[in-house]
Amino acid sequence: MAVRTYGSGRRPSVSQRVLAVVAFVTTAIVVVEVIDFLVGKGHYVVIGTLGLVFAIAGAWWVLTEKRTRRVVGAAAVLIGLGIAIAAMLGAGGDSEPTFLNLAVTVALLTVAVLAARTAMAQELQEVVGSTMRPVSPPSRPVLLCNPWSGGGKVQRFGLVELAASMGIETVMLDRGLDLEKLARESVQRGADCLGMAGGDGSQALVASIAVEHDLPFVCVSAGTRNHFALDLGLERDDPRQSVYAFRDAVERRVDYATVNGRFFVNNVSLGIYATIVQQPGYRENKSETSRRMLPELLGRTEKPFDLQFTAPDGSEVDGAFLIMVSNNPYVLGASLDVSQRRRLDSGQLGVFAVTATTGQQAAHVVSLALAHRAAKSGHAYEFASDAFEIRSRSGRAYAGIDGEALDLDTPMRFEIHPRGLRLLVPESNPKVAARRQARDVHMRDLVAIASGRSPVDHGPDRRGKQ
Repeated sequence: MAVRTYGSGRRPSVSQRVLAVVAFVTTAIVVVEVIDFLVGKGHYVVIGTLGLVFAIAGAWWVLTEKRTRRVVGAAAVLIGLGIAIAAMLGAGGDSEPTFLNLAVTVALLTVAVLAARTAMAQELQEVVGSTMRPVSPPSRPVLLCNPWSGGGKVQRFGLVELAASMGIETVMLDRGLDLEKLARESVQRGADCLGMAGGDGSQALVASIAVEHDLPFVCVSAGTRNHFALDLGLERDDPRQSVYAFRDAVERRVDYATVNGRFFVNNVSLGIYATIVQQPGYRENKSETSRRMLPELLGRTEKPFDLQFTAPDGSEVDGAFLIMVSNNPYVLGASLDVSQRRRLDSGQLGVFAVTATTGQQAAHVVSLALAHRAAKSGHAYEFASDAFEIRSRSGRAYAGIDGEALDLDTPMRFEIHPRGLRLLVPESNPKVAARRQARDVHMRDLVAIASGRSPVDHGPDRRGKQ
């Protein structure tokens, strides 16, 4: 599935078009030059070409990624250039023409990558800018804190003390208290911004109340995994950085989704996962419960679940071991950001489902899907939609909503609410969001710019079965 809706919609500027053309021309010259130099040199042609491809991919990571990935990209550039140089030296020896060719190749490759990145930079910045804007800091912000979440991150990182130094009221979720009630009472006392320091389930609950009252929301990553914060590009290792969003006051509009009117920010899972999260003791020991249940649920003879839906092509699908409906599609397949969302404002639900005749076959399909080879199975569905419905003959089905175990009425109706959630994020977040979107840039986007078209709305893949 490739939901790619990031273009600004306007025609590229003359400078963007020129840069895109320069990127293509210089790349073509590099390829032709290297192949021409190596032609007749047997295996050196293959080795040199592979080195160039490796170097180009690494250079793109250096320009579009940060931290660890940028280091990996730099290493790939050095390795790729080293391979290409070794091939050219092996083919031409250490003569002066050989070194001249090497210098020209490196220079042209640098020009190509910089031109391509610069051509796309304006497009990405405009898209990110359309969802973010500076606003006035809230005058009566409230940060709700779960002191047990994430193994006690609230206390470990001194979030209460930091909030107090910034004039932010904190409300602690002591045992026996109701988080929803605490959030609503905060609004009644005049809060003009709600924040939540906790896990994804708590984030979704407080965010829903913020949406209900048209208030901005601050996500403070004080949970265990914090998938929502990860996909927003927020700092998960140090939740203090998210608290500064109250002060920096950059408003970012993102989507949220609902199932039968119930709010969620990440995903709803049905079938295998939903059954596991229903088990007693799951929240206390997730790994052990999963290890105990999976062999039974994915056994040789285990039957599919009572779940039905209609695929985008109109076909009726009956019997699924797994259905996941997400607020914006996840990356599936061979990628370093697999199981992440590159953006949260595409206005689309992501749907992934696995049908099979036995649990063992379902496990095989899932493994193929994670390797982006689900098409070989004929039992995987992956598509995007702005609305979706799941049915069951029994009229009820287990669901895991942002990790919370529920038993819901069917049909379950899913809807996306484009840019309906107002977030306050740190001032560094726009750049991070642009980097995440840059991972979706492909050659056809540069072709579109070079030809005077915006790389906008290539559109969701609605083919259904993969």
